[in-house]
Amino acid sequence: MGTADAVPGVSGGTIALITGIYDRLIAAVTAFDADLLGRALTGLTGDRNSLREAWREADATFLLVLGVGILAAVLTITRVLHVAIETRPAPTFGFFFGLIAASAIVLRDELHLDSRRRITAAVTGAALAFLVSGQASAVLPNSPATTAFAGAFAVSAMILPGISGSLVLVILGQYERMSGALSAFQDAVIGVAGGADPSTLVAPGTTVVSFIAGGVVGLLSIAHLIRRALERDRETTMAFLVGLIVGALRAPVSSAGENLAELGRGWTPETVGLFVVAGLVGALAIFAIDRAAGGIEL
Repeated sequence: MGTADAVPGVSGGTIALITGIYDRLIAAVTAFDADLLGRALTGLTGDRNSLREAWREADATFLLVLGVGILAAVLTITRVLHVAIETRPAPTFGFFFGLIAASAIVLRDELHLDSRRRITAAVTGAALAFLVSGQASAVLPNSPATTAFAGAFAVSAMILPGISGSLVLVILGQYERMSGALSAFQDAVIGVAGGADPSTLVAPGTTVVSFIAGGVVGLLSIAHLIRRALERDRETTMAFLVGLIVGALRAPVSSAGENLAELGRGWTPETVGLFVVAGLVGALAIFAIDRAAGGIEL
């Protein structure tokens, strides 16, 4: 799931479906509420039975083990991708483009544009993602509040099959920044362990902590809203989500151009070719996952 969530295409929720843990994951995540948190805090202050009951009700052992695996993969994959973005932006973002495009294709059976409401939801999602993909990185400041905002939506999306948390970061123009912050944080931790100045942890650590804090808020709020929306009107909600994926196709093209410009290069027949080939590889990867899943369904 961590590997899937680290790249903007298929989500960790899709991998949860393939491995048969999706229902358990959703039940565990949405079990968290103010009452459960209160009972857990009561347990920490003395009533061990309350703590044990809250732990079991939240399926916390399952979430803890799963979380360790996700974190390990995210830290590893984002580090590799950050280097790839900086050195080989055309094929890297081309790969992202293929992942995103194929994700929309494999979810076509979930798209039912048979009413004005659903068509409006799909068009709204596509237009919103298209507009934000081109402007968010310039408009949103690099602040803890922005990072927490991105974390809230990205982590919520991670539990949905079909739309990845990294795709949300790409749309918001925060993917490259977050992957760089994670790499810098890992380097700082290793440096401090080797005797470096602990103050080097402050800058990247603030970004990481802000993202995690936003993610926790997202899981306790936005994830519940998404679940209710799917339960109330699944088809309209799906139309909006697939629209987001289609509109987000602008993001990797725009990001590739920006990164090529930073390297003093531009779009040439060679870079376009690399982008297209990498895109085909990304699309084939999604189609292979879809086949393994026997057809992805939300």
